[in-house]
Amino acid sequence: MTDLVTWAELGGALTAIGGAAYARHAYPAAYWSAVGLPLSVVRLLASYSSTMDACGLTVEPPRWQALAVRATTRREVRPVPPRRGVIRPTTTGLRMRLRLAPGQEPADLTASVERLRHAWGVHAVHVRDVKPGVVELRLIGFDVLRKVRMPRRPDGGPLRIPVALREDATAFVRNYRAVPHELVLGATLSGKSMYLRNLLTGLAAQPVALVGIDCKRGVELAPFAPRLSALATDPDQAAELLPALVKEMEDRYDLIKARQGIAPGTPEELITSDVWGLPEDERPAPIVLFIDEVAELFLVATRKEEERRDEMVTQLIRLAQLGRAAGIYLEVCGQRFGAELGKGATMLRAQLTGRVCHRVNDEASAKMALGDIAPEAVFAACAIAPELPGLAVVGDTSGGWSRIRTPYLSLADAAATCRTTAHLAPDVPALDAFRPHIPPVPVGEPSGPVATGRPVTE
Repeated sequence: MTDLVTWAELGGALTAIGGAAYARHAYPAAYWSAVGLPLSVVRLLASYSSTMDACGLTVEPPRWQALAVRATTRREVRPVPPRRGVIRPTTTGLRMRLRLAPGQEPADLTASVERLRHAWGVHAVHVRDVKPGVVELRLIGFDVLRKVRMPRRPDGGPLRIPVALREDATAFVRNYRAVPHELVLGATLSGKSMYLRNLLTGLAAQPVALVGIDCKRGVELAPFAPRLSALATDPDQAAELLPALVKEMEDRYDLIKARQGIAPGTPEELITSDVWGLPEDERPAPIVLFIDEVAELFLVATRKEEERRDEMVTQLIRLAQLGRAAGIYLEVCGQRFGAELGKGATMLRAQLTGRVCHRVNDEASAKMALGDIAPEAVFAACAIAPELPGLAVVGDTSGGWSRIRTPYLSLADAAATCRTTAHLAPDVPALDAFRPHIPPVPVGEPSGPVATGRPVTE
């Protein structure tokens, strides 16, 4: 009987271990809440002081504290770690604030995140500067980018689109007011189109004029035609659309000058205000220009096409340099974008503040996107595996960068969103001639988006 009980207990233990291992792989969020969270809290509380000491994050205590210890306990005075705040559990990890000791800086903690990760048994540790002398440690319990689940209450708003999930489990928000123009690079099947799809459908719910240039005969942007104010599907149409956008930008500058009493002959470069300073009833609607496969605008075969290319590039550079104040923003996408495209490519890239680099085919492409703003991010972009479509490295001219991944959104759901929000498209008379043809709705088409967290497959 004893042997039977022993074998039964052993079988139950093995079953529990196997179930936990399966849950950790298949349901990481549930495993973290049930098992990982308690274990990590115990490890943190039990080893906090010794771990900080091993990482070199302790300092000598104040003199009054050292004297008090010697007078009352006669113990050896040991270095003290940063003072720890309350541990706050989350669905993806832990958060706690640390008050830095005199002489410490956030970079000291950043340099030790790998040691802290292993000591406390978590997937990653991130450091965020809260205020002078206080930082927040964000411990991530599992790989949140393997199965993307966007936060329930993302930080959205006008021209602020939660488009992807960061590796620290926060939402990556595309903020056009802060980063007006962006370059998105990625090889075929890297998830670049999925990023564009999420961004476009997020903007579709706002009173923003959406303009597209898709020289692949419109196969990427044509499904969103009901919500687009203008669409060009080949270089010839783009050569007509870009001057119209430049003329609209100039008209908006004239509106600003008239409102503020600036002389009509004042150059645009000398105007420091923008359309957001106008009264709401006089303010023109923002315009976001999406360019898919920008290299198609640069490729030429004849002298006539070369002249057309030079004109289009000049207009794009003008929009990138002056469009922000007029409420015109650029989202430039492609597989490569460097000097080999031709004259003006490097100058245009320099005006694109935001950078998103998906998986690329060579290191040179990653350097085109990130090398001039965050050189250390180039290696992270080159390490993206083909089986993780949608994973990207995002950076800006501040030098900061992080990994993100876009949630899955099917083309049918994105197109349905654009149809249901077509009435939100603002009236921009300058773009009426370029409004795309609206195809009939197929029978049985979904009427709205279905939010999922499946991996990106396009």
